[in-house]
Amino acid sequence: MAEQRSYRLRVAEVVHETADACSLVFEVDSAHRERFAYRPGQFLTVRVPSDRCGSVARCYSLSSSPHVDERLQVTVKRTAGGYGSNWLCDRIAVGDELEALPPAGVFTPTTLDADLLLFAAGSGITPVISIVKSALATGNGRVVLVYANRDDRSVIFAGELGELASRHPRRLVVVHWLESVQGLPSAPRLAALAEPYAGYEAFVCGPKPFMAAAREALASLDVPKSRVRLERFQSLGANPFERATPAATGEPRGSSTVEVTLDGATRRFDWPAETKLLDLLLDNDVDAPYSCREGACSACACRLVAGEVKMLNNDVLEDEDIEEGIVLACQSVPVTDAVEISYE
Repeated sequence: MAEQRSYRLRVAEVVHETADACSLVFEVDSAHRERFAYRPGQFLTVRVPSDRCGSVARCYSLSSSPHVDERLQVTVKRTAGGYGSNWLCDRIAVGDELEALPPAGVFTPTTLDADLLLFAAGSGITPVISIVKSALATGNGRVVLVYANRDDRSVIFAGELGELASRHPRRLVVVHWLESVQGLPSAPRLAALAEPYAGYEAFVCGPKPFMAAAREALASLDVPKSRVRLERFQSLGANPFERATPAATGEPRGSSTVEVTLDGATRRFDWPAETKLLDLLLDNDVDAPYSCREGACSACACRLVAGEVKMLNNDVLEDEDIEEGIVLACQSVPVTDAVEISYE
């Protein structure tokens, strides 16, 4: 059986961003740096200790930029009743170690040279600032950020955003939306802000009501869904650091075969009907990407080239993604006798 791909990261610094948000800066052992290479907008899945159940897994976006920052940084904002966020904000200290999976996620630009329209609210700024810093450092397009918060005291990275805007006045526009002043963001008012930039690549991250308003605003401007990326924050129910025992889904019907292309290599396996694709690949020492293992993050997304699979759960893919053949390996079981999958 393939070993769990997790590593221990040392906390080098704790930065208190606001009264209810902090950033954790990690040192990565030199032997594991290649494993922790990442793209702007990706996240880490960390194991948070728990007296009740041993540990829980939580996903936190990387607020550092691979093109600017030497060390990895995630930013954590407290949520009411949130065990992981409160434990980290209250108890983590310099010198502590956290177990983490390698970076994952698809909330990342295909090119940093594109013009970008970024919508963020609250802690949704975390992956977005990574994109902002990266695009300004290595790209040549314009970047427009609309950032919503309750009030001026809750603006994460306020100083850093101000400095970036001052250094890049012709490339970066930052629009702050404060609910204490302007009320809740609405689709029509967001559309009015976005209209001059409707041709840009759009990225949206924040609480569900904000994301719904931003999506409605972009749709009203006829921005194609293919030019809109969404990042949803989901609480993980399962623990990807622990291998769960597969549950039976019905009468066994034997095995299918699957051909998987990853990193330029194609391999063929027998695929038992009740086994999820990701579990099959990891058990055969295939280094397939994953994070949450419950269909909530899209880190394991791959393309169905031939055949048919059934996804047992999907909290992240849109209908358009599925129509294009995108499936979640962590939730896919075979339907047809032969299946072809590509990660290319």
